[in-house]
Amino acid sequence: MNSLIFMKPLKILSMINISLFIVLVFLSPMILQAQSYQVISPNQNIKILLLKDSNVKSNWYLKVDYVDAGQSISVIPKIKLGLMESKQDYSKDLALIGTDKEVKIVERYLAVHGKRSNCSNEAMEQTFHLKNVRGKKIDFVVRAYNDGVAFRYVLYGKKGEKITMERELTSFEVPNSSERFLQQFVRSYEGPYPVQTRDFKKGEWGYPALFKMGNEKNNCWMLLSEAGVYSNYCATKLSNLQDANIYKLTYPAPTDGNSTGMVNPSSSLPWKSPWRVAVIGQLANLVESTLINDVSEPSKIKDESWIIPGSSSWIYWANNHGTMDYKKVNQYTDLAASMGWKYTLFDWEWDVMSNGGNVQDAARYANSKGIKPLLWYNSGGPHNDVTATPRDRMLTRESRAKEFSWLNKIGIYGVKIDFFLSDKQDIIKYYLDILEDAAKYKLMVNFHGSTVPRGWSRTYPNLMSMEAVYGAEQYNNGPEMTTLAPQLNTTLPYTRNIIGSMDYTPVTFTNSQHQHSTSYAHELALSVVFESAFQHMADRPEGFLELTSVVKDFLRNIPAGWDDTKFVDGYPGKLAVLARRSGKKWYLGGINGESKSKKQQVKLSFLEKGKIYKATIIQDGDYDTAFSISERTISQMDILSVDLLPRGGFAVFFEEQ
Repeated sequence: MNSLIFMKPLKILSMINISLFIVLVFLSPMILQAQSYQVISPNQNIKILLLKDSNVKSNWYLKVDYVDAGQSISVIPKIKLGLMESKQDYSKDLALIGTDKEVKIVERYLAVHGKRSNCSNEAMEQTFHLKNVRGKKIDFVVRAYNDGVAFRYVLYGKKGEKITMERELTSFEVPNSSERFLQQFVRSYEGPYPVQTRDFKKGEWGYPALFKMGNEKNNCWMLLSEAGVYSNYCATKLSNLQDANIYKLTYPAPTDGNSTGMVNPSSSLPWKSPWRVAVIGQLANLVESTLINDVSEPSKIKDESWIIPGSSSWIYWANNHGTMDYKKVNQYTDLAASMGWKYTLFDWEWDVMSNGGNVQDAARYANSKGIKPLLWYNSGGPHNDVTATPRDRMLTRESRAKEFSWLNKIGIYGVKIDFFLSDKQDIIKYYLDILEDAAKYKLMVNFHGSTVPRGWSRTYPNLMSMEAVYGAEQYNNGPEMTTLAPQLNTTLPYTRNIIGSMDYTPVTFTNSQHQHSTSYAHELALSVVFESAFQHMADRPEGFLELTSVVKDFLRNIPAGWDDTKFVDGYPGKLAVLARRSGKKWYLGGINGESKSKKQQVKLSFLEKGKIYKATIIQDGDYDTAFSISERTISQMDILSVDLLPRGGFAVFFEEQ
């Protein structure tokens, strides 16, 4: 009797356990459905959630929130995730099979050039392991940074197994109220970023893409781009053709690159995608961010001592065919020597130089003056039909080795390579092969007619700059730049220049084929506001040599590589004020993008506390070609009052006393 009484509770408990087990089995998908996984930035301001889509079975997405003044802003309501490979579908019915322990990424590295020398790659990282219905594994690697988010895909399988990507399902949904600064996609990335405030346009858009969320009191900005694009993939663009608020990653068009190269990238396992990056925060967070380089691979160059940023004279802006003339070329070498610049660029047609000498003579003359010459090339090949010479010399490792060896012999220190016209995988590989081979011969590189920066300048620091900008060269091509430049110039610090060096070729006081409407002080300030490790000063010799001595001294001493960068004030298309430091010296530049005068109060919090500085202030004079120059003793506690003409500017040099 006692034993029976004892056994009944056991049976009851067993029945309860069995029932509970059955309930858990049936409810576990629902429990998983309700679960979310989060990654939070080190400063707690950015939160990434990995969620299941309740409307689509087993589809996963990311949600990104930003905390500002104690309030949470939904920056990206949904980032759809997924890949379609030719043999496998990694876009739906993905089962989460595990997560790695959250890790903190802490990496410090030195940059040879860029916004700052001491950089930090610091984030919280979580890796999510999933599998598709056929049991094939895919990882989502998600990082939350203090200034943004980054994520990538990782595929596994038999080592060396070939894969071909059909499409990527990644898309970014943005709030309908978000203000947008987008560049309509063109292969050269040379175009404006007109603001969209309502009736948002549908189309294809190039990186970077800038969005403003929230209101004036509680706002947040986001910049979309990508990084770590290497030979195993193509570069992408954004398309919102189906829904104005959903921007989908899209492969290059079949017609790009003169209809050569495969659209669908192929590689082998194991495989990692590029990083999909959103820089997030206040405008200062975006402008000062190095996130695109932070997530990219470290430098592959052991000895970087020969990689030296600097200013350069440039003949093409004022003399489109000037490099044909040996004597004119030497005038620009003399200009560089007079201004204390490190470089001069021999542009296209150097291979037919005459009138007293050839390119070897010009290089010899430049070196005798202490100026390092740079040389232009057409990237050539079937991907472009541009006939400008020299072309095709960069196409193969053998041809590059021959050409680079010759450049070393005649005293050339860098190359400018033009007209790539495609973001397909074969051209991405071409860029990287050039950088790798150029490094072997200690040659610095500037890409023109190119894609935008995608973190390569960290991996190959001999990449000094890239064009991918509607720059001062456009004054040669039509009248549009005359009216567009002020607004464009004050948009670029918040868009294109955030993601890497930008060869805009600034600082033009005289006119080229079409006049400019910016003031002289505006043009001078561009030497600070725009960052490029090769800063090509585009004006003709007399444009610089006839300047007052204070302005010339400013341009003589302006660095092209920086130890730090600080955003001071501004708004896209209206105003941009940036401060940059080299050693203990600070440079401040401000430009007005509007056709109205302004009295700007500039806070100097970037200066070192407790230090006294001598400030040389160069601002607009009474009219657009005049400067007003003054000096004063100043400290961090002071506020600098500056008068700006319509489309005007100012530049200040601070030297510690």
